[in-house]
Amino acid sequence: MNKYIVVNQPEKWNFSIDNITVISSQDYLTNPKYSLLKNARIFNLCKDYSYQSKGYYVSLLAEARGHLPIPTTKNIVDLKALKLVRIVSDEFDDVIQQSLKNIKSQDFTLSIYFGQNVAQKYKNLSALFYKHFQVPFLRVNFNHNTKWNIQGIKAISESEIPKEHISSVHEFANQYFSKKRYDTAKVNNYDFDLAILVNPNDPAPPSNPKALKKFVEIAEKMNIYAEIIEPKDLSRLSSFDALFLRQSTEVNNEAYTFARKAQQEGIAIIDYPDAILKCCNKVYMAEAMNNANIGTPKTVIVHINNRNVVLEQTGLPCVLKAPDSTFSFGVKKAKNKEEYDTLVTEMLKESDLIIAQEFCPSDYDWRIGIIDNKPFYACKYYMAKGHWQIYNWKATDKNEQDGDADCLPIEDVPKNVIDIALKSAKLMGLGLYGIDIKVVEDKLMVIEINDNPNIDFGVEDAYYGDAVYTEILTALKKRLT
Repeated sequence: MNKYIVVNQPEKWNFSIDNITVISSQDYLTNPKYSLLKNARIFNLCKDYSYQSKGYYVSLLAEARGHLPIPTTKNIVDLKALKLVRIVSDEFDDVIQQSLKNIKSQDFTLSIYFGQNVAQKYKNLSALFYKHFQVPFLRVNFNHNTKWNIQGIKAISESEIPKEHISSVHEFANQYFSKKRYDTAKVNNYDFDLAILVNPNDPAPPSNPKALKKFVEIAEKMNIYAEIIEPKDLSRLSSFDALFLRQSTEVNNEAYTFARKAQQEGIAIIDYPDAILKCCNKVYMAEAMNNANIGTPKTVIVHINNRNVVLEQTGLPCVLKAPDSTFSFGVKKAKNKEEYDTLVTEMLKESDLIIAQEFCPSDYDWRIGIIDNKPFYACKYYMAKGHWQIYNWKATDKNEQDGDADCLPIEDVPKNVIDIALKSAKLMGLGLYGIDIKVVEDKLMVIEINDNPNIDFGVEDAYYGDAVYTEILTALKKRLT
């Protein structure tokens, strides 16, 4: 397997590691040869992993390309959620207290390099933190009140390593990179009480109240206890055996935190944290679908170096998408060059990479519901009145914010539509997905893979009825056995 260390400035890289190539983050993100590369392991040692930075995108695109990154995007996001960090650390609180019991001060900083610390006495504690977060250079701050507690945890860059640690870090690096296996945490599954996460303030909830009532009623008939919970109920999640997300999913909201806690605790989930990270990011989806030869509108990943040549590929008008846009939020249409320049400038302030696509108008989009690689409902979503998208959030009349929908039997859907939906869903693995597909001049194009698709009473269940709810609950039940 090809091994690459990705850093911001290779010329400042001071380590000498055999059989591993050091490259820049910019090169990895923009050089076509890396998107075509197979069987690669990517050690992401960028100085910044913040959301939508180059460091973040190195891991995200590595996953889209089928490479094996360390850290993964899941590891990176976990670091930002102190609440989740504390939940995870509770699992090995005994080791924390035992390891730090002889420290006299009230504050302590633990520096972890490739899973090790320069002091042998912190070996077990360092290994546990690395097992959960898998970030090569990690710094954990503790504070003692009545006992030792984590105050903060962050990734650090090579430049932040104290000089007196450098020789030890060299040794740890050589040990680490000579390994054939890299630690991963295991996930266990259990049995039978179901939490359905709903946010009462969700602007675009994925299930309406009647659908939520249906889930609870049908779960009861299947001998599953189901309860609607809210974001404030995170501390209660451990008392359930399964979690079904019916809150809009974003990397930075409670849904991801719930999913990660559920995964850490072996609670069965729909949908998985990996699916949230990948489906919520348009940059990942563009790279993944291109890599799998799945038809899409002409798509370009836009960055500061190529923004002036993008329109040569997409033409005008052009659709611009923020990486984490959902339900048509963060999706703009540039009708001319001036609008394009203005929108790109604004959007690149928020993210190092955005998406540009050719504009492909159609009267409707297909939505194929997939559960664990099986189609189980099919809809036609029509564009909102007088608008080019299914949702028009600027409509003053709420009844005109979204278009009509037709639900029909799967056997009435063209076979090639079902086939491309299944192929797209398999990129994500098992789970619940809604695949949005346009057909323009007999050409099929996947517009979106939704990790948290709508299941609304009177829409997605209009043809198959209760069977739609039963399929999802059955999938959860299988995860519990």
